[in-house]
Amino acid sequence: MKKVILLGATSNISAFLIPRLLEESDIELTLFARNASRQLLQYSDHNRVTLIDGNWNNLSDLETAINGQDIVYLATGHFTTANQNVVSTMKTDGVDRLIVAGGLGIYDEVAGKFGIWNAQMMGDYTEIKRAAQIIDDSGLNYTFLRMAWLYNNDQHLDYKVIPQGTPFKDTQVTRQAVAKLIADIIKDPVLYQRTSIGVAEPNTAWDKPSFY
Repeated sequence: MKKVILLGATSNISAFLIPRLLEESDIELTLFARNASRQLLQYSDHNRVTLIDGNWNNLSDLETAINGQDIVYLATGHFTTANQNVVSTMKTDGVDRLIVAGGLGIYDEVAGKFGIWNAQMMGDYTEIKRAAQIIDDSGLNYTFLRMAWLYNNDQHLDYKVIPQGTPFKDTQVTRQAVAKLIADIIKDPVLYQRTSIGVAEPNTAWDKPSFY
């Protein structure tokens, strides 16, 4: 049985990821969030789900939750302290495989008019870049997802992977597609090892996302 923990299990992407993972009979899920027992009550009776109320800024909460897991999913990679705590705890507990949901632009890789628009919308990237560097330097077997601008659409499940060092031109991607990618990696953890990848919907290389 593969043991997977979602840190930030009440996030918007996790809402689509959890049902996908529970379709797999060989996955045991730990759902970790500040109010997991209240906000994820619909999973409380599932025999392959454990709910943990915790704070990723609290090392003791993380140590209890991450110990014994095979794969850790972190719902956002934008917070320096949280990233430091997760990396430290994983090393202490001997857990190596990490998947992080983050944003585009941390390597100044967003190209053209979209790049200009994205920079205007995002503002100062200093803290986000610092937080991402912690994952890059962690020594863990990580996959950092640099996601395009997110929206919801059950009909748009296609995604493209943009290798690190390649200009980022596509503007958007659905949360459902990102959940599918994360589930694909969890099912086959050798995918996209030790790298940062861009994630976008194919054929969306516009000046800005369609919903702006």
